[in-house]
Amino acid sequence: MKTKLIGKNSEQLAAIAADCGLRPFVGRQIAEWLYVKRVGSWDRMTNISKDSKARLQESCELGTSGPAGSAVSSDGTVKYLFTVGEHNAVEAVMIPDEDRKTLCVSSQAGCRMGCRFCMTGRQGWHGNLDAGDILNQFVSIPGSQELTNAVFMGMGEPLDNYEAVSQAIDILTSDKGFGWSPKRITLSTIGVLPVLERFLDGQRCHLAVSLHNPFPDERLGMMPVQKAWPLEDIVALLRRYDFSGQRRVSFEYTMFSGWNDTKRHADALVRLLSGLECRVNLIRFHKIPDFPYDCAPAVRMEEFRDRLTKHGVVCTIRASRGEDILAACGMLAGQRS
Repeated sequence: MKTKLIGKNSEQLAAIAADCGLRPFVGRQIAEWLYVKRVGSWDRMTNISKDSKARLQESCELGTSGPAGSAVSSDGTVKYLFTVGEHNAVEAVMIPDEDRKTLCVSSQAGCRMGCRFCMTGRQGWHGNLDAGDILNQFVSIPGSQELTNAVFMGMGEPLDNYEAVSQAIDILTSDKGFGWSPKRITLSTIGVLPVLERFLDGQRCHLAVSLHNPFPDERLGMMPVQKAWPLEDIVALLRRYDFSGQRRVSFEYTMFSGWNDTKRHADALVRLLSGLECRVNLIRFHKIPDFPYDCAPAVRMEEFRDRLTKHGVVCTIRASRGEDILAACGMLAGQRS
């Protein structure tokens, strides 16, 4: 099996070039073509000699591949389907918003976490993506150079595949990679302890925590991971870190009518987050098959937001994007049309 080059950092590519009998700078040239110029073809790497390419191609492949399909929403959101390995498929979503173009990227085929309200979680786990699979979602979509931000909020739990996710983030933020500021990247997690601590110590990206209910017993009924990694322990860990500077932490709160949208829940959320520099994002629930709850009415979401704001918790209602193409929060399933 040939070595896949995308997903390797500049130093690793230099070592691969040396193993092929080439000068290490050839590997650094490949890094520039892959991550800066976003070129997915040997032929377009014009400053690498034919002999050098021939040597590399004996044992290596770029590993880039375009989307297997796409769908465009009425609001401009675009969902891309990528084939991973022989049997799996994942989806990435490009969300345009004025001068921003954010890519919602997947890190796993399926998910192990089992949240009842998430289409990805309900399909189970089918495998981890490697760093190359993750970065291919960035480099292989049309208009890749126009991307301004990334959110690890697609299919999978990023901290359940942290080695590959961390490698991808390192390349995204490296001067010899994409050269992005960590402030352009947000990682969303259900709160996998102690991997969350590794992320907080090792990366400077923004963090989003899937919360959804402040009461442990109610949260457990919808999110089985509450038993392994209690929300209270996650918040206690976050209190040890400084989020008053450039790195932010937010809490994702999907609103369900009759389950987590009452004043009782709002007040418990205020108590849970009191004194923590953070933001709460309220998310409209998008109806999925065989699930008993609907989204909370808009007026109740506004009342919930206002109650949190009144008690000093910064709270916003996130605009829903891409629902008509099954690209909104909780709707990704890696399905071929």
